Amino acid sequence: MRSAEEINFAVEAYADMVRRICFVHLKNRHDTEDVFQNVYMKYMLYEGFFENREHEKAWFAKVTINACTDWLRYLSRRKWVSLEVIAEEKEVLDHTSEELLDVVLKLPEKYRDVIYLYYYEGYSAGEIARILGRKENTIYTWMSRAKDLLREKLGGEWA
Repeated sequence: MRSAEEINFAVEAYADMVRRICFVHLKNRHDTEDVFQNVYMKYMLYEGFFENREHEKAWFAKVTINACTDWLRYLSRRKWVSLEVIAEEKEVLDHTSEELLDVVLKLPEKYRDVIYLYYYEGYSAGEIARILGRKENTIYTWMSRAKDLLREKLGGEWA
């Protein structure tokens, strides 16, 4: 079990990222908080070793994505939420235009994940590939397709 200092550091360092990933997947605050707690319980009980802070951050990203997927599968949630509900919860994601957020949230999950990890968390395609357990070229393909969808929906140049 992790020490209180390790847990406090992890909450300070990664809480915003974990909440944003949860919100992007779950689209509501209540489920986000439930999964957030589950992720930190897993961290508290995890006995593995992290090579460095980047490895630890990547672990949090991967575990959070998996926890969200498990949560959705377990609850058999519907795959959509009204934009009115999302609009009420937008303050969880900082510095994001409403139009762009609406379009990104409508992307298929695999595209939404790579766009989020690349643009919001600053991961490279290679790092995203390791986090998601995919080949790097697959990530590039998904990013390209996601950008095409965003261009089409937003009507212009994007990234």
